[in-house]
Amino acid sequence: MGSVRARTTMGATVVVAAALVVMALAVLSLLRANLAGHADLQAEMTARGIAAELATGTPYERLDLDDAEERPVQIVNSSGRVLAVSEDLQAISGTGHPATTPGPGTAALVSADGDTPDEEDPRPGQVSDEILHTAGRVTVNGRTADHRFAAVEATTPAGQTVTVYAGASLATTRDAVAAVGRGMLAGLPLLVAVAAALTWLVTRRALRPVAAIRGELAEITSSGDLARRVPVSRSRDEVAELAHTTNQTLAALERSVARQRAFVADAAHELRTPVASLRTQLEVGAAHPHLLDVAELTEDVVRLQHLAADLLLLARLDAGDRPASPEPVDVAELLRDELRRRPAGARALTIEADVSDAPRVLGSRVRLERVLSNLLDNAERHAASRIRVNLGAGDGATVLRVADDGVGVSPADRERIFERFVRLDEARSRDDGGAGLGLAITRDLVRAHGGDITVGDAPEGGALFEIRFPSCTAPPSG
Repeated sequence: MGSVRARTTMGATVVVAAALVVMALAVLSLLRANLAGHADLQAEMTARGIAAELATGTPYERLDLDDAEERPVQIVNSSGRVLAVSEDLQAISGTGHPATTPGPGTAALVSADGDTPDEEDPRPGQVSDEILHTAGRVTVNGRTADHRFAAVEATTPAGQTVTVYAGASLATTRDAVAAVGRGMLAGLPLLVAVAAALTWLVTRRALRPVAAIRGELAEITSSGDLARRVPVSRSRDEVAELAHTTNQTLAALERSVARQRAFVADAAHELRTPVASLRTQLEVGAAHPHLLDVAELTEDVVRLQHLAADLLLLARLDAGDRPASPEPVDVAELLRDELRRRPAGARALTIEADVSDAPRVLGSRVRLERVLSNLLDNAERHAASRIRVNLGAGDGATVLRVADDGVGVSPADRERIFERFVRLDEARSRDDGGAGLGLAITRDLVRAHGGDITVGDAPEGGALFEIRFPSCTAPPSG
């Protein structure tokens, strides 16, 4: 009973069974009320017929009162005396006059609800319009049965007011209700079984695509082939949406794994060259100590250290590493400090800086320093003679622009330069172009701070890098 199909079938079966039981009880109640109303009508017709005969002067002995079992009749006068009853009538209740033979009586005309006629006695030769209905029992030839009675008053031509009680048997009503009840009792289990079977089949058909998705995912897991996709049903329902979402997840996972594998391969390739260079220099130094170039060896070690640090930072960013306690950072202050400590370098470059007070950025001071350092390093590497730096506010954001007068970046490469280990033809040299991780790290750090970076054409003819950070409205710390 742990499967969805079993639970759905059980729930649907219980609901259908409860609904059928309620419906059956309602039908039986309506049928009983309808048949009781029909018995009231039959009793009323009999009572009015006999009352009409008495109103026209028909003597009691000439009345048709022989069918006591089907339509028992009792006639009493205004003082409660029984004037006539049906033949073979042994006992009667429900009329207020238990006597079954003509004789004195004391009861008055009373309905089952305790009501008494409100109208005056009808005039001679007329029948009252008021009808009172009661329930009682009649015994004929030793058999007792439930009846419905109708009471009608009439006045004979001689001025005598009498009340005619006529009954209609409820045996037919009881038998009909019992027959219908037995039929429903016999058919109810069958209907419940049909509902359960249909629910089971429909649920199995509805869950068949889910089983196919589960099976395909199991195959993908066991084989490790992320290029495979789960089947998508033609129906436009929730299961089809689940399949689409699953395939999108598999595609994202495939891209992530491919990117990770490429990253590992590229990292191994990039590390192999400096490690091989270090080994060669050490081997030469061991064999010929006088030929050991300590400065070059130190430079290779530093470059290897920076490369390892960059790879570690990228791995942390890929794992979703974020500052544990982000703080409002004054980017303008960071930029001024970076420009002050930046060495002049071997080339004579002019740096024009327009640093305005801009809204603070919520994040990590160390990582924002790395963003500024990478952008300026990239500009220095590709600039011909001049770099222009601008920091300010725009559209509620902190905007940083770094432009150079180098060769620029073609539109076809403006997205590719942010990929890892990518060096354009103009920057293939590892001495000048680095490992191709600077811009990739910069974009990842910018996006980790909720910002974005784009590249375009600078007025100077080179590349224009623009970064937009969401502003932080928090007050300065300290």
